[in-house]
Order: sequence, then structure tokens, then C-alpha cells
Amino acid sequence: MSIFTKDPVIYTGTPEPKGRSEKEMAVYALLDQFDIKYDRIDHKPVMSAQNCAEIEDLFQAPVCKNLFLCNRSMSQFYMLTMPNEKRFCSSKTSGLLHSSRLSFADTAHMQQFLNTSPGAVSILGLMFDAQNRVQLAIDTQLLQSEYIGCHPCVNTTSLKIRVADLLKTFLPFVEHSYLPISL
Repeated sequence: MSIFTKDPVIYTGTPEPKGRSEKEMAVYALLDQFDIKYDRIDHKPVMSAQNCAEIEDLFQAPVCKNLFLCNRSMSQFYMLTMPNEKRFCSSKTSGLLHSSRLSFADTAHMQQFLNTSPGAVSILGLMFDAQNRVQLAIDTQLLQSEYIGCHPCVNTTSLKIRVADLLKTFLPFVEHSYLPISL
């Protein structure tokens, strides 16, 4: 079953705000502020990375799987950005991040730090993490891509963005660094 209600259309630039959330519009405003170009496609809500194959085909770019994780004491939080096809292994990722017993963080912290909800976690949500509580880890396979697909903090739209723009412009502005890891 398709995630599109009709023939998908790829748009460029900021959409009209009608029917869009404030956080989604804030993402577009920040990207526009730094002249970060993106393609945009609207679709039904996607709740898992497996539903993104159609988007990957249209964008001709990997759509990221973004996991919001924490350590056992919930004192360290991570966003793991990885290719869709890779499986998450808690013990291996814990070792790579030098953090014991990683597990999925709760929705309350996701909302507090990233202003988003399950199914819409995105590297772009780091713009809401003003206290820098979330450490970003990116699989090196994605770092080799020219473009990646991600959500603008809602799971009814996906964006295709140049990886270099995210790493060299977006992340420095939101004062986040990233750890390259090989999963």
C-alpha cells in the first residue's frame, strides 16, 4: 500500500503555512535563512523506516533511520542517524558511543529536547535542542552520500538535503557536532 494518496509531487522551497505545524515551518525558515536548498514531498504519516522505500526511490537518496536513545540512567541522550537497511544493535552501538546500556529514550524527553514525536525524529530536530543535550552520531555510510532524506520534525513530509549543507552549515549553527560511527 502506497504512502501517497495521489501521484507524488516533489516540490522545492517552503510550502504555504496552512495546515502545517509551527515546528515544521520553523525548520523551513531556518533552512531558508542559510540558503540550504531542499526538495520536499508530502505523504501519509510514516511510522517506520520500512515505509520510506517509496520516498528513497523518488528522491534517489537514502532516507535516514533516526533513533532517539539514552543510557540506563537517562543522563546521556543520543540521536543515531543511520541507513534504513541497517539494523540497530544496542550492544554494538553502546560500545561505539562509549555509553553503557543504550535503549530507546522516552517520548517526553524526545518532545522536550527535539520538539518532536515518535516517527518524526530527525537531524533537523537538533535546532530545538538549545541546551545541547543530544549527541548526534551518524553512520559513515550516510556521510558518503551526496544527499539524504529526513523529516522536518513531522512524519507527513520528507526533505532531500545535501549532506554537506547539514554538516557544514546547519549543525554549526545549531551548535551540534557529530560522531561518525561505522555500524
